[in-house]
Amino acid sequence: MNKILTLSAAFFSAWTMFSTPDSAQAAPGTADAKTAPKVLVAYYSYSGNTKEVAEAIHKITGGDLFEIKAEGSYPDEYRAMTQQAKKEISNNFRPKLTTSVADMAQYDTIFIGSPNWWGTITPQVSSFLESYDLSGKTVIPFITHGGGGVQNTIADLAKQCKDCKVNQNGWVGYGSRTFGIAGWLEDLGFKK
Repeated sequence: MNKILTLSAAFFSAWTMFSTPDSAQAAPGTADAKTAPKVLVAYYSYSGNTKEVAEAIHKITGGDLFEIKAEGSYPDEYRAMTQQAKKEISNNFRPKLTTSVADMAQYDTIFIGSPNWWGTITPQVSSFLESYDLSGKTVIPFITHGGGGVQNTIADLAKQCKDCKVNQNGWVGYGSRTFGIAGWLEDLGFKK
């Protein structure tokens, strides 16, 4: 009788181990903290477009959502705003951040979002990159634009992100479009 019980227990154990559906196995961005990387989705958004994309990424990857905020403001009038941004970028301006990540060391993967301003990332994102030690971390850029595409945004972000692993396959989307983000994230190993 003991042999039958032992054999039954072994069979049941093997059956449960091999019958676990694939969806129960952890993928990056899922709740199993033992295997999934700890994710931060950090972004600067002037008009709200980059914020919408950040929220779509966060919804799939989980982790923490962080808005990069800095001192200063921009004029309401679009042309005046773009001229101020152009001047700041030309002068390598770095605004003082008003928000901070409490414990950057806990994150393995960091999504960093920026609008494309004059062919590069915003001064606020540059300040963020200079404020933290991201060495050894995987950094995945996501860029929003109003028609300029990627230009130098990802290359400039990679130059400023010292000793981190910048994924060159960043998201580049027009305005607040999020169509295709789920597939892009799945290609990166993140499933909803």
